[in-house]
Amino acid sequence: MKYTELDEIDQKILEMLQENGKMTYADLGRKLNMSRSAVRERVNMLVRNGIIEKFTIVINPYKMGFEMSAFFEIDVEPRHLQSIAKTLAEQKYVQSVNQMSGPSTLHVHAILKNKEHLEKFLSEHIYSLNGIMSVRSYILIRGFKSKSGGLRIC
Repeated sequence: MKYTELDEIDQKILEMLQENGKMTYADLGRKLNMSRSAVRERVNMLVRNGIIEKFTIVINPYKMGFEMSAFFEIDVEPRHLQSIAKTLAEQKYVQSVNQMSGPSTLHVHAILKNKEHLEKFLSEHIYSLNGIMSVRSYILIRGFKSKSGGLRIC
């Protein structure tokens, strides 16, 4: 099932849950003029069909002492691409690992505490990997738009 195949009610449920994932079935039902059980069935169907992957919380890293958002362009030997990507993806400070078109380049985003943490992260978790050819690091100065929880449909 694809988003384009959902009816207007399912789309509204998704929009409301993206704004507030803690909304109860009863709250959703009141806003949609539906019963709690009817909303529950629709949400369960969205989960079964993989439209909703999971319910979670979003933690503000800055409030937890992580003040540095670092982005890395990592050129790797093609034969090491999969293993390096997997290893980096397993690191708890790494937010995303993506292979980009073009040369064997990985784009990695990590949230770190400070410049000392950045130095340690680079030396222990990137430079130590076999197959790394080059690393370019970029520190976020200011963000203008950021989304959490995947694709926003509203």
